[in-house]
Amino acid sequence: MPQILGLSGSLRKGSFNAGLLRAARDLAPEGTEIEIGSILEVPLYNADEEAAHGLPPSVQRLQAQLQAADGLLLVTPEYNNGMPGVFKNAIDWMSRGPGLDYFVGKPVAVLGASPGGFGTVLSQNAWLPVLRTLKAELWAEGRMLVSRAGGLFDENGNLTDDRTRAALRDFIAGYSATL
Repeated sequence: MPQILGLSGSLRKGSFNAGLLRAARDLAPEGTEIEIGSILEVPLYNADEEAAHGLPPSVQRLQAQLQAADGLLLVTPEYNNGMPGVFKNAIDWMSRGPGLDYFVGKPVAVLGASPGGFGTVLSQNAWLPVLRTLKAELWAEGRMLVSRAGGLFDENGNLTDDRTRAALRDFIAGYSATL
């Protein structure tokens, strides 16, 4: 059974991307499990703090989840035509200590939702050099760009649009079939 660690790059309670991740978990094919991790408690990276105190518990938890996973699902918002700083920060922390080894060769799929008309195309592209540096394996057989998300999610951030749900189901099925 494929085990996937899913991370949303948004901290907002009603986040479209957190909702997209929950929907991906719910729509995953039978036999595929998506565990939703959290970047909420990951502090800003500070090498002095790392040297003095080691890896924070929130980072250790994410590293353990990544190590146990067959794949990684990055659900990324787009802020100012790029990836969110909090998301990049979490991945930076996760790659510290033994964490870098957990990324090497790990199949990673990137998707995202945005209220704008272009989805998260620039944010997704911004992840490419990061994933290359981590020596992760980008799953590029599918692409999921959810644009105009404000009309596709309810007030609690739940994906309600049937067409988008069907596309997401296909995306996750395609990705999980490669794990």
